[in-house]
Amino acid sequence: MEFLGSLLAFALGIFLVVKGGDVFVEAASGLARGLGLPAFLIGATVVSLATTLPEMMVSVLAAAQGKVEMAVGNALGSVTANTGLILATGMVATAKMPLKRGLQIPCLLLLAAAGILWAACTGGRLAAWGSCLLAVICVGFIMENVRQARKERTEERSAQAGKWIWRFLLGGGGIIAGSQLLISGGEGIAIFFGVPERIIAVTLLAVGTGLPELVTTLTALRKGEAAMSVGNIIGANIIDITLILPLSALVSGQGLPISEQNLLVDFPGFAVILLIAAVPLLLWKKGSRVQGVLLWLLYLCYLLCIF
Repeated sequence: MEFLGSLLAFALGIFLVVKGGDVFVEAASGLARGLGLPAFLIGATVVSLATTLPEMMVSVLAAAQGKVEMAVGNALGSVTANTGLILATGMVATAKMPLKRGLQIPCLLLLAAAGILWAACTGGRLAAWGSCLLAVICVGFIMENVRQARKERTEERSAQAGKWIWRFLLGGGGIIAGSQLLISGGEGIAIFFGVPERIIAVTLLAVGTGLPELVTTLTALRKGEAAMSVGNIIGANIIDITLILPLSALVSGQGLPISEQNLLVDFPGFAVILLIAAVPLLLWKKGSRVQGVLLWLLYLCYLLCIF
């Protein structure tokens, strides 16, 4: 019965996170368009912040409750799933994914953030200097998008921007409630099967909290907004790395311990997948179906390794 309750809580948590994330993203995009922000900026900042809220809430709440393995695993697993599953799906779904000029700097910031994070965690704990540098990259990412917004800003505004505010709050409430259910349900599932919380975090939690990104990416592709889908995933990954883990370390009150499994499996896994995804985008300014299939295979290998 306890397992059934945990499973139901986890399923309800996913439902609330997905529906809340869908409403939240729609409201965030509506507010942004009402302010006259360009499509790329919406994808790289507003939508990225909105779709990463589930990961942020799960990791921060888990860290606050002392479940640091779940906090770390969810953040790292989300980056890996975002890239190896969601971005790869977008690449496979389209023959070409042109890279707008404005995405080159975010790609470089993403690779730099991943390298700094790995280096800052080699001592078995997220070092303070690492958190500071990651915060600098986060600020740099926001400033870069502000610069892009000034160049691409449109004067088209909506007089109905206010109607999105209540949907924004409703979606955020659903994400918070769903995140708490995911944590409690995930903990119960881990206990029932006798597996570490980290395994649940980098698989079920990471994929569950990544569903808003998947929905957003597929929706953007269906509407022919390939640039927005790429910007969404790149921006989401930067936020996952530079904001979620430092925040989790802050709220835990004891630093953020990094396990040997994180260092030996999770970090190499997400680093290789990020390189395969970002480097071709920088060199050839487009993705490909072959690249997407390769990312799928790498993600499958990563899952096999952790189990």
